Amino acid sequence: MGTTGRTYREVIGLTGPLLPVVSFLGRLPTATIQFGSLLLVARTSGSLTAAGLTGGALAIGQVACGPLVGRLADRHGQRTVVLVFSLVNAVAIAALVAGALAGLPTVGLALLGATAGASVPLIGPLGRTRLVALARRAKASDATVATALSFESTLDEISFVLGPALVGLAAVLAHPAYALGAAAILVALCGSGFALHPTATETRPRSVATPTPRRSGRVLTSAARRSGRVLTSVTRRSGRVPTPAVRRSGPVPTPRSVHALRVALALQGAMFGACQAGITALTERLGQPDQAGLVYAAMGVMSAAAGLSMAAVPVGIGLPSRWKAATAAAFGLSLPLLWTDSLPALYAVVTVLGVAYAPHLITVFGLTERAVPPTRLAEAMAFATSALVGGQALAVAVTGRLAESYGPVAAFGTASAAAALACVIALTVRPASYTGRTANAAHARVPGERHTNTPS
Repeated sequence: MGTTGRTYREVIGLTGPLLPVVSFLGRLPTATIQFGSLLLVARTSGSLTAAGLTGGALAIGQVACGPLVGRLADRHGQRTVVLVFSLVNAVAIAALVAGALAGLPTVGLALLGATAGASVPLIGPLGRTRLVALARRAKASDATVATALSFESTLDEISFVLGPALVGLAAVLAHPAYALGAAAILVALCGSGFALHPTATETRPRSVATPTPRRSGRVLTSAARRSGRVLTSVTRRSGRVPTPAVRRSGPVPTPRSVHALRVALALQGAMFGACQAGITALTERLGQPDQAGLVYAAMGVMSAAAGLSMAAVPVGIGLPSRWKAATAAAFGLSLPLLWTDSLPALYAVVTVLGVAYAPHLITVFGLTERAVPPTRLAEAMAFATSALVGGQALAVAVTGRLAESYGPVAAFGTASAAAALACVIALTVRPASYTGRTANAAHARVPGERHTNTPS
Protein backbone atom coordinates (compact mmCIF):
# COMPACT_ATOMS: atom_id res chain seq x y z
CA MET A 1 0.00 0.00 0.00
CA GLY A 2 2.92 2.31 0.77
CA THR A 3 4.36 1.78 -2.70
CA THR A 4 0.98 2.51 -4.27
CA GLY A 5 0.60 5.72 -2.30
CA ARG A 6 4.10 6.82 -3.22
CA THR A 7 3.37 6.20 -6.90
CA TYR A 8 0.22 8.30 -6.74
CA ARG A 9 2.17 11.08 -5.05
CA GLU A 10 4.60 10.95 -7.96
CA VAL A 11 1.69 11.35 -10.38
CA ILE A 12 0.30 14.36 -8.47
CA GLY A 13 3.80 15.77 -8.35
CA LEU A 14 3.89 15.83 -12.14
CA THR A 15 0.89 18.16 -12.37
CA GLY A 16 0.64 19.92 -9.03
CA PRO A 17 -2.53 19.73 -6.91
CA LEU A 18 -4.57 22.23 -8.95
CA LEU A 19 -4.75 20.46 -12.31
CA PRO A 20 -6.50 17.27 -11.07
CA VAL A 21 -9.18 19.39 -9.40
CA VAL A 22 -9.75 21.56 -12.47
CA SER A 23 -9.66 18.52 -14.72
CA PHE A 24 -12.23 16.66 -12.62
CA LEU A 25 -14.62 19.61 -12.40
CA GLY A 26 -14.14 20.32 -16.10
CA ARG A 27 -15.22 16.81 -17.12
CA LEU A 28 -18.32 16.78 -14.86
CA PRO A 29 -20.45 18.63 -17.45
CA THR A 30 -19.80 15.87 -20.00
CA ALA A 31 -21.24 13.36 -17.54
CA THR A 32 -24.14 15.69 -16.79
CA ILE A 33 -25.48 16.82 -20.14
CA GLN A 34 -26.40 13.38 -21.54
CA PHE A 35 -28.74 12.45 -18.69
CA GLY A 36 -29.64 16.07 -18.02
CA SER A 37 -30.84 16.68 -21.57
CA LEU A 38 -33.15 13.67 -21.32
CA LEU A 39 -34.70 14.88 -18.08
CA LEU A 40 -34.90 18.48 -19.26
CA VAL A 41 -36.66 17.80 -22.55
CA ALA A 42 -38.92 15.19 -20.99
CA ARG A 43 -39.96 17.70 -18.30
CA THR A 44 -40.52 20.66 -20.63
CA SER A 45 -42.08 18.85 -23.60
CA GLY A 46 -43.77 15.94 -21.89
CA SER A 47 -42.50 13.69 -24.69
CA LEU A 48 -40.11 10.80 -24.11
CA THR A 49 -39.62 10.58 -27.86
CA ALA A 50 -38.40 14.16 -28.06
CA ALA A 51 -36.15 13.55 -25.05
CA GLY A 52 -34.69 10.42 -26.64
CA LEU A 53 -34.06 12.14 -29.96
CA THR A 54 -32.33 15.06 -28.25
CA GLY A 55 -30.17 12.78 -26.12
CA GLY A 56 -29.37 10.62 -29.14
CA ALA A 57 -28.36 13.63 -31.22
CA LEU A 58 -26.11 14.79 -28.40
CA ALA A 59 -24.39 11.40 -28.26
CA ILE A 60 -23.98 11.28 -32.05
CA GLY A 61 -22.42 14.75 -32.06
CA GLN A 62 -19.93 13.75 -29.38
CA VAL A 63 -19.00 10.47 -31.06
CA ALA A 64 -18.62 12.05 -34.51
CA CYS A 65 -16.58 15.08 -33.47
CA GLY A 66 -14.53 13.61 -30.63
CA PRO A 67 -11.66 12.39 -32.86
CA LEU A 68 -11.62 15.80 -34.59
CA VAL A 69 -11.06 17.54 -31.26
CA GLY A 70 -8.19 15.16 -30.52
CA ARG A 71 -6.65 15.70 -33.95
CA LEU A 72 -6.82 19.47 -33.56
CA ALA A 73 -5.16 19.19 -30.15
CA ASP A 74 -2.36 17.09 -31.64
CA ARG A 75 -1.74 19.62 -34.41
CA HIS A 76 -2.26 22.93 -32.60
CA GLY A 77 -1.80 22.10 -28.93
CA GLN A 78 -4.39 21.73 -26.19
CA ARG A 79 -4.50 25.33 -24.99
CA THR A 80 -6.32 26.96 -27.90
CA VAL A 81 -8.43 23.93 -28.79
CA VAL A 82 -9.75 23.28 -25.28
CA LEU A 83 -10.34 26.97 -24.63
CA VAL A 84 -12.41 27.44 -27.79
CA PHE A 85 -14.41 24.23 -27.39
CA SER A 86 -15.08 24.89 -23.70
CA LEU A 87 -16.58 28.30 -24.41
CA VAL A 88 -18.57 27.04 -27.40
CA ASN A 89 -19.84 24.10 -25.36
CA ALA A 90 -20.97 26.41 -22.57
CA VAL A 91 -22.94 28.51 -25.05
CA ALA A 92 -24.43 25.38 -26.67
CA ILE A 93 -25.59 23.96 -23.32
CA ALA A 94 -27.12 27.30 -22.36
CA ALA A 95 -28.87 27.45 -25.73
CA LEU A 96 -30.27 23.95 -25.22
CA VAL A 97 -31.68 24.95 -21.83
CA ALA A 98 -33.19 28.12 -23.26
CA GLY A 99 -34.65 26.24 -26.22
CA ALA A 100 -36.23 23.59 -24.02
CA LEU A 101 -37.74 26.17 -21.69
CA ALA A 102 -39.04 28.14 -24.68
CA GLY A 103 -40.76 25.05 -26.09
CA LEU A 104 -38.79 24.66 -29.33
CA PRO A 105 -39.93 21.83 -31.63
CA THR A 106 -38.15 18.49 -31.50
CA VAL A 107 -36.02 19.19 -34.57
CA GLY A 108 -34.65 22.37 -33.05
CA LEU A 109 -33.89 20.66 -29.75
CA ALA A 110 -32.14 17.81 -31.56
CA LEU A 111 -29.96 20.29 -33.45
CA LEU A 112 -29.04 22.07 -30.23
CA GLY A 113 -28.30 18.70 -28.62
CA ALA A 114 -26.05 17.72 -31.51
CA THR A 115 -24.20 21.04 -31.18
CA ALA A 116 -23.73 20.53 -27.46
CA GLY A 117 -22.35 17.03 -28.09
CA ALA A 118 -20.09 18.07 -30.96
CA SER A 119 -18.52 20.87 -28.92
CA VAL A 120 -17.59 18.77 -25.86
CA PRO A 121 -13.97 19.76 -25.06
CA LEU A 122 -13.00 16.17 -24.17
CA ILE A 123 -11.12 17.13 -21.04
CA GLY A 124 -11.00 13.48 -19.96
CA PRO A 125 -9.07 12.11 -22.97
CA LEU A 126 -6.92 15.24 -23.27
CA GLY A 127 -6.16 15.18 -19.55
CA ARG A 128 -5.04 11.58 -19.94
CA THR A 129 -2.84 12.57 -22.88
CA ARG A 130 -1.33 15.48 -20.96
CA LEU A 131 -0.53 13.43 -17.89
CA VAL A 132 1.15 10.73 -19.97
CA ALA A 133 3.17 13.41 -21.76
CA LEU A 134 4.30 14.85 -18.44
CA ALA A 135 5.28 11.41 -17.18
CA ARG A 136 7.22 10.53 -20.32
CA ARG A 137 9.10 13.83 -20.38
CA ALA A 138 10.01 13.33 -16.74
CA LYS A 139 11.34 9.88 -17.78
CA ALA A 140 9.01 8.27 -15.26
CA SER A 141 8.82 4.50 -15.00
CA ASP A 142 6.17 2.46 -16.77
CA ALA A 143 4.60 1.84 -13.35
CA THR A 144 4.12 5.59 -12.90
CA VAL A 145 2.59 5.90 -16.37
CA ALA A 146 0.21 3.03 -15.57
CA THR A 147 -0.72 4.76 -12.32
CA ALA A 148 -1.35 7.98 -14.22
CA LEU A 149 -3.78 6.16 -16.50
CA SER A 150 -5.44 4.58 -13.46
CA PHE A 151 -5.79 7.97 -11.83
CA GLU A 152 -7.33 9.55 -14.92
CA SER A 153 -9.74 6.67 -15.45
CA THR A 154 -10.80 6.89 -11.80
CA LEU A 155 -11.59 10.58 -12.26
CA ASP A 156 -13.74 9.58 -15.24
CA GLU A 157 -15.54 6.94 -13.21
CA ILE A 158 -16.27 9.30 -10.32
CA SER A 159 -17.50 12.03 -12.67
CA PHE A 160 -19.82 9.65 -14.52
CA VAL A 161 -21.28 8.49 -11.21
CA LEU A 162 -21.54 11.92 -9.62
CA GLY A 163 -22.80 13.79 -12.71
CA PRO A 164 -26.10 11.91 -13.22
CA ALA A 165 -26.64 11.83 -9.46
CA LEU A 166 -26.42 15.63 -9.28
CA VAL A 167 -28.82 15.94 -12.21
CA GLY A 168 -31.29 13.62 -10.52
CA LEU A 169 -31.00 15.58 -7.28
CA ALA A 170 -31.64 18.86 -9.09
CA ALA A 171 -34.64 17.34 -10.89
CA VAL A 172 -36.16 16.18 -7.60
CA LEU A 173 -35.50 19.37 -5.65
CA ALA A 174 -36.10 21.95 -8.38
CA HIS A 175 -35.71 21.53 -12.16
CA PRO A 176 -33.19 19.82 -14.51
CA ALA A 177 -32.49 23.21 -16.07
CA TYR A 178 -30.55 24.21 -12.96
CA ALA A 179 -28.19 21.25 -13.36
CA LEU A 180 -27.53 22.02 -17.02
CA GLY A 181 -27.08 25.71 -16.27
CA ALA A 182 -24.48 24.80 -13.67
CA ALA A 183 -22.83 22.51 -16.25
CA ALA A 184 -22.55 25.40 -18.70
CA ILE A 185 -20.88 27.59 -16.07
CA LEU A 186 -18.60 24.78 -14.96
CA VAL A 187 -17.35 23.92 -18.44
CA ALA A 188 -16.70 27.58 -19.19
CA LEU A 189 -14.71 28.16 -16.00
CA CYS A 190 -12.95 24.86 -15.42
CA GLY A 191 -12.53 24.10 -19.12
CA SER A 192 -10.78 27.43 -19.50
CA GLY A 193 -8.73 26.72 -16.39
CA PHE A 194 -7.64 23.37 -17.83
CA ALA A 195 -6.73 25.05 -21.12
CA LEU A 196 -4.74 27.86 -19.50
CA HIS A 197 -2.90 25.70 -16.96
CA PRO A 198 0.88 25.88 -17.50
CA THR A 199 1.05 22.15 -18.26
CA ALA A 200 -0.98 22.70 -21.44
CA THR A 201 2.24 23.61 -23.25
CA GLU A 202 3.65 20.12 -22.59
CA THR A 203 1.50 18.69 -25.39
CA ARG A 204 2.18 21.53 -27.81
CA PRO A 205 3.61 20.29 -31.13
CA ARG A 206 7.32 20.92 -31.30
CA SER A 207 9.47 21.06 -34.38
CA VAL A 208 12.36 18.66 -34.28
CA ALA A 209 15.56 20.54 -34.90
CA THR A 210 18.21 18.78 -36.94
CA PRO A 211 21.62 19.53 -35.39
CA THR A 212 24.16 21.04 -37.75
CA PRO A 213 27.17 18.75 -38.12
CA ARG A 214 30.40 20.19 -36.77
CA ARG A 215 33.74 19.04 -38.05
CA SER A 216 37.12 20.37 -36.99
CA GLY A 217 38.83 22.53 -39.56
CA ARG A 218 35.76 22.82 -41.77
CA VAL A 219 33.82 26.01 -42.20
CA LEU A 220 30.16 25.94 -43.16
CA THR A 221 28.69 28.59 -45.40
CA SER A 222 25.35 30.16 -44.53
CA ALA A 223 23.73 28.23 -47.37
CA ALA A 224 25.20 25.01 -46.07
CA ARG A 225 23.93 25.74 -42.59
CA ARG A 226 20.44 26.36 -43.91
CA SER A 227 20.43 23.22 -46.02
CA GLY A 228 22.18 21.04 -43.46
CA ARG A 229 24.91 20.11 -45.96
CA VAL A 230 28.53 19.87 -44.93
CA LEU A 231 31.29 21.23 -47.15
CA THR A 232 34.42 19.11 -47.11
CA SER A 233 37.76 19.95 -48.69
CA VAL A 234 36.85 17.81 -51.70
CA THR A 235 33.55 19.55 -52.24
CA ARG A 236 35.13 22.96 -51.89
CA ARG A 237 37.55 22.12 -54.72
CA SER A 238 34.90 20.60 -56.95
CA GLY A 239 32.21 23.14 -56.13
CA ARG A 240 29.70 20.38 -55.53
CA VAL A 241 27.74 20.00 -52.37
CA PRO A 242 26.61 16.45 -51.66
CA THR A 243 23.09 15.83 -50.42
CA PRO A 244 23.18 13.90 -47.18
CA ALA A 245 20.83 11.04 -46.42
CA VAL A 246 17.77 12.68 -44.94
CA ARG A 247 15.31 10.72 -42.82
CA ARG A 248 11.85 11.58 -44.04
CA SER A 249 9.29 12.13 -41.37
CA GLY A 250 5.97 11.34 -42.96
CA PRO A 251 2.77 10.43 -41.17
CA VAL A 252 3.24 7.27 -39.15
CA PRO A 253 0.54 4.68 -39.87
CA THR A 254 -1.60 3.50 -37.00
CA PRO A 255 -1.01 -0.18 -36.14
CA ARG A 256 -3.86 -2.51 -36.92
CA SER A 257 -4.12 -3.56 -33.29
CA VAL A 258 -5.38 -0.08 -32.42
CA HIS A 259 -8.57 -0.78 -34.35
CA ALA A 260 -9.06 -3.94 -32.31
CA LEU A 261 -8.61 -1.90 -29.13
CA ARG A 262 -11.28 0.53 -30.28
CA VAL A 263 -13.67 -2.31 -31.01
CA ALA A 264 -12.98 -3.67 -27.52
CA LEU A 265 -13.87 -0.30 -26.02
CA ALA A 266 -17.04 -0.12 -28.12
CA LEU A 267 -17.98 -3.56 -26.78
CA GLN A 268 -17.30 -2.40 -23.24
CA GLY A 269 -19.57 0.58 -23.85
CA ALA A 270 -22.19 -1.80 -25.26
CA MET A 271 -21.89 -3.98 -22.19
CA PHE A 272 -22.41 -1.02 -19.88
CA GLY A 273 -25.30 0.34 -21.97
CA ALA A 274 -27.01 -3.06 -22.02
CA CYS A 275 -26.56 -3.32 -18.25
CA GLN A 276 -28.16 0.11 -17.87
CA ALA A 277 -31.19 -0.97 -19.90
CA GLY A 278 -31.47 -4.25 -17.99
CA ILE A 279 -31.14 -2.57 -14.60
CA THR A 280 -33.79 -0.01 -15.52
CA ALA A 281 -36.16 -2.71 -16.76
CA LEU A 282 -35.65 -4.94 -13.71
CA THR A 283 -36.12 -2.17 -11.15
CA GLU A 284 -39.32 -1.11 -12.93
CA ARG A 285 -40.56 -4.70 -12.92
CA LEU A 286 -39.84 -4.89 -9.18
CA GLY A 287 -41.81 -1.68 -8.65
CA GLN A 288 -38.78 0.33 -7.51
CA PRO A 289 -37.60 2.34 -10.54
CA ASP A 290 -35.97 4.96 -8.32
CA GLN A 291 -33.39 2.36 -7.30
CA ALA A 292 -31.87 2.22 -10.79
CA GLY A 293 -29.67 5.27 -10.23
CA LEU A 294 -28.36 3.86 -6.95
CA VAL A 295 -27.53 0.55 -8.61
CA TYR A 296 -25.55 2.44 -11.28
CA ALA A 297 -23.77 4.35 -8.53
CA ALA A 298 -22.83 1.11 -6.73
CA MET A 299 -21.26 -0.21 -9.91
CA GLY A 300 -19.43 3.07 -10.48
CA VAL A 301 -18.04 3.27 -6.96
CA MET A 302 -16.72 -0.28 -7.11
CA SER A 303 -15.24 0.38 -10.55
CA ALA A 304 -13.48 3.51 -9.29
CA ALA A 305 -12.04 1.61 -6.34
CA ALA A 306 -10.80 -1.14 -8.65
CA GLY A 307 -9.24 1.49 -10.91
CA LEU A 308 -7.29 3.03 -8.05
CA SER A 309 -6.05 -0.39 -6.97
CA MET A 310 -4.56 -1.06 -10.41
CA ALA A 311 -1.43 0.76 -9.29
CA ALA A 312 -0.74 -2.16 -6.95
CA VAL A 313 -0.62 -4.72 -9.78
CA PRO A 314 2.98 -5.94 -10.20
CA VAL A 315 4.80 -4.48 -13.18
CA GLY A 316 5.73 -8.00 -14.25
CA ILE A 317 2.11 -8.64 -15.23
CA GLY A 318 2.09 -7.04 -18.67
CA LEU A 319 -0.73 -5.15 -20.30
CA PRO A 320 -1.74 -7.96 -22.68
CA SER A 321 -2.13 -10.33 -19.71
CA ARG A 322 -4.15 -7.72 -17.83
CA TRP A 323 -6.33 -7.24 -20.89
CA LYS A 324 -7.12 -10.94 -21.10
CA ALA A 325 -7.82 -11.16 -17.38
CA ALA A 326 -10.10 -8.10 -17.36
CA THR A 327 -12.22 -9.26 -20.29
CA ALA A 328 -12.49 -12.79 -18.91
CA ALA A 329 -13.57 -11.38 -15.54
CA ALA A 330 -16.15 -9.11 -17.17
CA PHE A 331 -17.65 -12.05 -19.05
CA GLY A 332 -17.69 -14.38 -16.07
CA LEU A 333 -19.07 -11.80 -13.64
CA SER A 334 -21.82 -10.76 -16.05
CA LEU A 335 -23.34 -14.24 -16.33
CA PRO A 336 -25.13 -14.17 -12.92
CA LEU A 337 -27.20 -11.24 -14.24
CA LEU A 338 -29.12 -13.75 -16.37
CA TRP A 339 -30.58 -15.30 -13.23
CA THR A 340 -30.98 -12.13 -11.14
CA ASP A 341 -34.60 -11.41 -10.22
CA SER A 342 -34.49 -9.50 -6.92
CA LEU A 343 -33.17 -6.12 -5.83
CA PRO A 344 -30.62 -7.38 -3.26
CA ALA A 345 -29.21 -9.83 -5.80
CA LEU A 346 -29.06 -7.07 -8.40
CA TYR A 347 -27.07 -4.84 -6.07
CA ALA A 348 -24.66 -7.66 -5.25
CA VAL A 349 -24.08 -8.84 -8.83
CA VAL A 350 -23.74 -5.38 -10.36
CA THR A 351 -21.42 -4.16 -7.62
CA VAL A 352 -19.09 -7.13 -8.12
CA LEU A 353 -19.26 -6.65 -11.89
CA GLY A 354 -17.88 -3.14 -11.40
CA VAL A 355 -14.55 -4.73 -10.42
CA ALA A 356 -13.85 -5.55 -14.07
CA TYR A 357 -15.01 -2.29 -15.65
CA ALA A 358 -12.25 0.22 -14.80
CA PRO A 359 -9.34 -2.27 -15.06
CA HIS A 360 -10.35 -3.08 -18.63
CA LEU A 361 -10.70 0.61 -19.47
CA ILE A 362 -7.32 1.48 -17.95
CA THR A 363 -5.57 -1.42 -19.65
CA VAL A 364 -6.94 -0.63 -23.11
CA PHE A 365 -5.97 3.02 -22.74
CA GLY A 366 -2.49 1.88 -21.71
CA LEU A 367 -2.22 -0.35 -24.78
CA THR A 368 -3.42 2.54 -26.93
CA GLU A 369 -0.78 4.85 -25.47
CA ARG A 370 1.91 2.39 -26.49
CA ALA A 371 0.47 1.60 -29.89
CA VAL A 372 0.07 5.01 -31.51
CA PRO A 373 2.66 7.57 -32.59
CA PRO A 374 3.13 10.25 -29.93
CA THR A 375 2.05 12.96 -32.38
CA ARG A 376 -1.37 11.32 -32.63
CA LEU A 377 -1.92 10.41 -28.98
CA ALA A 378 -4.69 12.94 -28.28
CA GLU A 379 -6.58 11.87 -31.39
CA ALA A 380 -6.22 8.21 -30.41
CA MET A 381 -7.49 8.86 -26.88
CA ALA A 382 -10.42 10.86 -28.24
CA PHE A 383 -11.19 8.11 -30.76
CA ALA A 384 -11.14 5.54 -27.97
CA THR A 385 -13.54 7.60 -25.88
CA SER A 386 -15.85 8.05 -28.87
CA ALA A 387 -15.88 4.28 -29.39
CA LEU A 388 -16.83 3.78 -25.74
CA VAL A 389 -19.60 6.41 -25.82
CA GLY A 390 -20.88 5.23 -29.20
CA GLY A 391 -21.10 1.61 -28.10
CA GLN A 392 -22.96 2.59 -24.96
CA ALA A 393 -25.44 4.86 -26.75
CA LEU A 394 -26.20 2.25 -29.41
CA ALA A 395 -26.64 -0.49 -26.83
CA VAL A 396 -29.00 1.60 -24.70
CA ALA A 397 -31.19 2.30 -27.74
CA VAL A 398 -31.28 -1.33 -28.93
CA THR A 399 -31.43 -3.20 -25.63
CA GLY A 400 -34.00 -0.80 -24.21
CA ARG A 401 -36.47 -2.08 -26.78
CA LEU A 402 -35.37 -5.67 -26.21
CA ALA A 403 -35.97 -5.28 -22.48
CA GLU A 404 -39.46 -3.89 -23.11
CA SER A 405 -40.35 -6.83 -25.37
CA TYR A 406 -38.54 -9.75 -23.75
CA GLY A 407 -37.72 -8.59 -20.26
CA PRO A 408 -34.47 -7.64 -18.47
CA VAL A 409 -32.82 -10.96 -19.31
CA ALA A 410 -32.62 -9.92 -22.97
CA ALA A 411 -30.60 -6.82 -22.09
CA PHE A 412 -28.39 -8.72 -19.65
CA GLY A 413 -27.81 -11.43 -22.25
CA THR A 414 -26.66 -8.77 -24.71
CA ALA A 415 -24.23 -7.45 -22.08
CA SER A 416 -22.76 -10.92 -21.58
CA ALA A 417 -22.46 -11.42 -25.35
CA ALA A 418 -20.58 -8.11 -25.68
CA ALA A 419 -18.25 -9.15 -22.86
CA ALA A 420 -17.65 -12.50 -24.57
CA LEU A 421 -16.72 -10.82 -27.85
CA ALA A 422 -14.34 -8.46 -26.04
CA CYS A 423 -12.72 -11.48 -24.40
CA VAL A 424 -12.28 -13.18 -27.78
CA ILE A 425 -10.57 -10.05 -29.12
CA ALA A 426 -8.23 -9.91 -26.12
CA LEU A 427 -7.30 -13.56 -26.55
CA THR A 428 -6.66 -13.39 -30.29
CA VAL A 429 -5.12 -9.94 -30.86
CA ARG A 430 -1.46 -9.31 -30.11
CA PRO A 431 -1.09 -5.61 -29.30
CA ALA A 432 2.00 -4.01 -30.81
CA SER A 433 3.58 -0.60 -30.53
CA TYR A 434 4.26 1.80 -33.36
CA THR A 435 7.96 1.05 -32.92
CA GLY A 436 7.35 -2.58 -33.79
CA ARG A 437 8.03 -3.94 -30.32
CA THR A 438 5.54 -5.86 -28.23
CA ALA A 439 3.30 -3.84 -25.96
CA ASN A 440 5.02 -5.19 -22.86
CA ALA A 441 8.33 -3.64 -23.86
CA ALA A 442 7.07 -0.58 -25.69
CA HIS A 443 7.80 2.87 -24.45
CA ALA A 444 5.70 5.46 -26.22
CA ARG A 445 7.38 8.80 -26.71
CA VAL A 446 5.85 12.21 -26.82
CA PRO A 447 6.90 15.05 -29.11
CA GLY A 448 10.09 16.62 -27.88
CA GLU A 449 11.29 13.64 -25.87
CA ARG A 450 14.75 12.36 -26.62
CA HIS A 451 14.88 8.76 -27.58
CA THR A 452 17.27 6.60 -25.64
CA ASN A 453 17.88 2.96 -26.27
CA THR A 454 17.26 0.92 -23.18
CA PRO A 455 18.07 -2.73 -22.83
CA SER A 456 15.05 -4.95 -23.06
